[in-house]
Amino acid sequence: MTRLVNIRPGRKAAAGLAAIPLILIVIGYMIASAVRHAANPADKLLPTFMAMGKAFKNLALDADPITGQILLWADTLASLERLGIALAIATVTSILLGLALGLIPLIRAQFGALVATISVIPPIAILPVLFIVFGLGEASKIMLIVIGITPVMVRDVAAFVAALPQEQMIKAQTLGAGSWLLTIRVALPQMMPRLIVALRLSLGPAWVFLISAEAIAADVGLGYRIFLVRRYLSMDIILPYVAWISLLAILIDMALQFISRKAFPWANRSSN
Repeated sequence: MTRLVNIRPGRKAAAGLAAIPLILIVIGYMIASAVRHAANPADKLLPTFMAMGKAFKNLALDADPITGQILLWADTLASLERLGIALAIATVTSILLGLALGLIPLIRAQFGALVATISVIPPIAILPVLFIVFGLGEASKIMLIVIGITPVMVRDVAAFVAALPQEQMIKAQTLGAGSWLLTIRVALPQMMPRLIVALRLSLGPAWVFLISAEAIAADVGLGYRIFLVRRYLSMDIILPYVAWISLLAILIDMALQFISRKAFPWANRSSN
């Protein structure tokens, strides 16, 4: 008798199973929207797919009469720029601190508790502090993302480095490797796939922090646009923007997966 835990669907079967809940959600939304619009044609809570498509088309193709910009692309570029800078800072910081904390016991003993403490502080709680320190410009939005995801990434990467087999370290030192060579030739190559995993896991929180910051203090951005139109109950704009953000997040995650598989195939053999 085959146990349920031992049933592994193939690639096509897995794709089909994954599509079923999405299809059911779409069908359920269409039914609910049709029912509400039959009772009230002016209903704004559940706009039809046609209304959302029209609103999204206008945002994606028509220039705003006030700014002259095409709003969807202006918002997307602004948000991706903030997100990209923050992820780059968080990645570089995680590499440096992760290696230091993971490899050097003295640094781990001195700063490990501090990093662990910072990682459990809700970043949204210090958003007013960031606005006071960095102002309402781009720096505060970027720093919110950096502070929100970096400590968690550092903890993850440092724990991975610290757990590397000691036999590797001993053999490398026996062959004459010093601390610098141990870091560059032994720890860093093995750490990089884990760093990409940590970055992928941080994408969700990073988007949350970005949207939160843009909603409070911004004049362009995906989060800014969503919270701007909510006062008009413009769900025909809000829902497509949410779907667009989700698509961007999925594409970034897929790009990181692709990079990991191409650059570090030895670390992804079990998932292929």
